[in-house]
Amino acid sequence: MMKKKKITLIILSVLVILTSAAWIYVKYMRQKSHPLKPDAMANMDMGDKGQMDMDMPMPGEETNNTAIDTKLGFLLKPTNEYVLSKIPTTSIQNKTQDIAINAFGRVAYDTRQVGSISARITGRIVKLYVRYRFQKVNKGQKIMDIYSPEIVTDEQNLLYLLKSDPENAPFITAAKEKLLLLGMREEQLAQVIRTQKADFTISVYSPYSGHIHEASSQGTVEMPSAQPGEMKNIALITEELPLKEGMYVQQGQPVFSVFDPGKAWVILNFFADKQAIIKKGSPVRIVPETAPGKSFQATIDYIEPFYRKDSKTVTARVYFDNTKLKIPVGSQVSAVITSKNPNTNWLPSDALLSLGMDKVVFVKYLTGFKAHRVITGLTNDKSIQILSGLSVKDTVAANAQYLMDSESFIKVNE
Repeated sequence: MMKKKKITLIILSVLVILTSAAWIYVKYMRQKSHPLKPDAMANMDMGDKGQMDMDMPMPGEETNNTAIDTKLGFLLKPTNEYVLSKIPTTSIQNKTQDIAINAFGRVAYDTRQVGSISARITGRIVKLYVRYRFQKVNKGQKIMDIYSPEIVTDEQNLLYLLKSDPENAPFITAAKEKLLLLGMREEQLAQVIRTQKADFTISVYSPYSGHIHEASSQGTVEMPSAQPGEMKNIALITEELPLKEGMYVQQGQPVFSVFDPGKAWVILNFFADKQAIIKKGSPVRIVPETAPGKSFQATIDYIEPFYRKDSKTVTARVYFDNTKLKIPVGSQVSAVITSKNPNTNWLPSDALLSLGMDKVVFVKYLTGFKAHRVITGLTNDKSIQILSGLSVKDTVAANAQYLMDSESFIKVNE
């Protein structure tokens, strides 16, 4: 029983000692962290004041602790604003640089070279010699035979003049000219005069070589989106033409259109932000996907000053002679447009970090780097144009990705 009481007293004594020590330590730390107020100084004796004056540094005097804090001050900067690193650095360069712009497009018929076959007289189609879209025709090939009462009447008038008044050369010449203007050929007219019999039909011949297609009532090719070089139902190459034997045609009505596959153009599409550097005359390299070995060099001939329907890209045309290349119309192509940009500031693209709407670089500052917003322009291969935000004197991190991790939040300095 006495032994248990002694153990209890020892434990209580230890607890009292620890409590007293803790109270003294807290009081000491509180006095150290909070300087004495003037009224507290008044209650101190001269010995205490002298001892305090000896411990406190003079104004402007630097202690060892203060010097260490100043040298390591950059360690206390926010981690989202200041980064310590010894990675390589780079700076912007003012130079002229050739810019290569990739574009894609397709080969289409050059609509400037489209020929139109029209009916010169009103009549009924007796015989039709072409049946299908994309049927190949040659210059001088017979397309159709038309019966026209008008042509028969004019032939009879000529025969009457030749029989009743053969010496009336002006009238006879005028009658012949009228028949020729209505589409009658010289050999057909000579046969009528020789046989003294009117021919009830007149033939229509193609003045062009190429692929034949129907023409609209306005004399233009049917195109779904009114896009040059594109034709309606281009895949239906065996679909019959809408014009049939027995139908009537009117004088001056376009009946067919002839497209020449040897005269084509390339329609290229590129985004509007490249329009400032792509000009008429810019060199371009065209590579057909169906025949990469038939790549060729050309120039931009025309840039359409409008956006096509349901398109967000700018359209450029490149005219070329397809007579020898024989690239199929409708083929997809890739292109590289080359443009020389005037002197401007360029920075390696690795030195730039994209934050969505903002682009930043890490500018060298003392022993670390600070994030800094910049305004960019064109992008070319491994370089990017800097419009504002940096000067030639600034040094930036060569690779911005090395200065952040996947959970970084960067505070940008203007």
